[in-house]
Amino acid sequence: DGDVLRILIASDMHLGYAEKDPIRGEDSFNTFEEIFIKANEQQADMVLLAGDLFHDNKPSRRALQRCMEVLRDHCLGQREVHIEVVSDQTANFHDKYKSVNYEDSNYNVQLPVFSIHGNHDDPAGDGGLAALDLMSTANLVNYFGRANDIASVRLYPILIQKGITKLALYGLGHIRDERLHRALERKEVSVARPSKDTDQWFNLLALHQNRHERGAGDGKKGYIKESQLPSCMDIVVWGHEHKCEIGSGPPRAGG
Repeated sequence: DGDVLRILIASDMHLGYAEKDPIRGEDSFNTFEEIFIKANEQQADMVLLAGDLFHDNKPSRRALQRCMEVLRDHCLGQREVHIEVVSDQTANFHDKYKSVNYEDSNYNVQLPVFSIHGNHDDPAGDGGLAALDLMSTANLVNYFGRANDIASVRLYPILIQKGITKLALYGLGHIRDERLHRALERKEVSVARPSKDTDQWFNLLALHQNRHERGAGDGKKGYIKESQLPSCMDIVVWGHEHKCEIGSGPPRAGG
């Protein structure tokens, strides 16, 4: 067990969806809490969220509070963290503190959460902040995968070790599909690889984009082809697509 890295993966929580509905108002919050109850029951080393933690770009105060309550109740505690981040964290995280939350001696983090943003909760408005920036500043979530320069996207891995297991965790928060599609076609997206023992790292990419073509005519939406993604990735955690699919799925035209 000392070498087994346990990751609970979840996506598209959409906290606050239909929160004023008398019947469905609690659904997103209850589901969110169930995820962390299960993560601790299964002794997960970390939780990976692949975008759309919140349903709205500007979540209600209630949604923000409920999210923070769940994270505080289940991610803070005395259980020991067995993973180690060995990469340059100033390249991994864009916030003021630029370090993984469980290394802060002022907090007892027992379950680290790593999250990218989605299309519902992407950075916007004054200061270009996302709701995840608040969770990061509160030291409850490790927010990563934000591309500050759309013209030249550089993916830096969070290098995570547990025993002899080595994980290179890449993330790319939502970018408008048409824009990212062009960037990939023009080779404007590059991948930083581990400088040592490159082939010994398992490469995981979390992203939040359309996976298949949607709509028709003027309403047709862009999407990202699997063939456009970096070939070095061993597995892709694809947020945004709410249907749970394991594997690449059936062949699609142009994909």
